[in-house]
Amino acid sequence: MEVRSIYKYARISPFKVREVTREIQGLPVSAALDLLAFTPKKAAFLINKTLKSAIANAENNANLKPDGLVVKEAVVGEGPTFKRMMARARGSGSRILNIRIVLSDEIQIETRETRKKKRQQEKKESRKQATRGEPAEKPMTATEKTPKAKKTAGKKAKK
Repeated sequence: MEVRSIYKYARISPFKVREVTREIQGLPVSAALDLLAFTPKKAAFLINKTLKSAIANAENNANLKPDGLVVKEAVVGEGPTFKRMMARARGSGSRILNIRIVLSDEIQIETRETRKKKRQQEKKESRKQATRGEPAEKPMTATEKTPKAKKTAGKKAKK
């Protein structure tokens, strides 16, 4: 089951918030709260507030225990556009955005780390096959790729 919480009208750069949200995706809720507590950024405070709200929603509305929850996704999206902008350096302005956090009670979510480990495991297996002498898939040469190249290569060999 999924539970979500949305922080609206956050006045901060999306780039700064996305930097923190990428870190908590796929983590258990307890680990995400610890990481946010020790991250010295304004975005971490806003995301921490949103995450705690999502945990409260899970406990009160969906009757889920926070121990088994995982951060399924943490998304920073564009909020409603006001006619005014928050003043920034050199006369520019910044937009107002929404932060959405979705929690799930599913156990395993593929993260960057798990994908990296899976790729490393596949490389190890391919190396083992090469050392055993099993034939690996050999790349095609230029002459094997096109039928015209085969014909011209055969003519040159005959001459």
